[in-house]
Amino acid sequence: MPAAPEKRAAITRAALTVFGRDGYSRAGMDALAKEAGVSTRTVYNHFPGGKEQLFATVIHDSADAVRAATFDLMARHLDGLLDRAAADVPDALHALALDWVSPLAEFRAHFALVRQIIADAAHLPPEVLADWQATGPAPVRAELARRFAELTTRGRLAATDPRLAASHFILLTGAEVTNRTLYGVFPLPQQELEQVVRSGVSAFLRLYGR
Repeated sequence: MPAAPEKRAAITRAALTVFGRDGYSRAGMDALAKEAGVSTRTVYNHFPGGKEQLFATVIHDSADAVRAATFDLMARHLDGLLDRAAADVPDALHALALDWVSPLAEFRAHFALVRQIIADAAHLPPEVLADWQATGPAPVRAELARRFAELTTRGRLAATDPRLAASHFILLTGAEVTNRTLYGVFPLPQQELEQVVRSGVSAFLRLYGR
């Protein structure tokens, strides 16, 4: 039989699938247990707080994984930009934005869960929503703002308010893609995706470019 840590991991993987499919309100503990291939009692043994604790764990862990991947994207595209010419900034930002909004197969379950969170937000515990924001979206914006502040200090950008610039970058390059695809349900053709992202980066640079 699987060891306890493996069972816990199986439960959280199954819960990510079930919550992403059914949402928080409709998901039942029996369905979660069945998806994980364990008994309902086993689920409660690992998560005594029941569905709320399990959901909180799943969204925290999933958001943390996406945060780490997004940090890697920023490092890949923006590391070294401080030492390159200002003319390199548009291409670097375009490449970053394109990778940022391109669907990553490994995180499809996470974004299915995000869709359910948005639809079910009124029925979710406020502390769970707050932890999701504090684990994923907030530190991502903060790291992007930190990098924009560095680029501004070195004369590559003109972002007097780096946090606002970070929010504008995310909105200008990602919001339209999110809206058109319904968080990845209906992916855009690659050419259209690149056009949307490029126009968003161009608008961002009209505000914050040197």
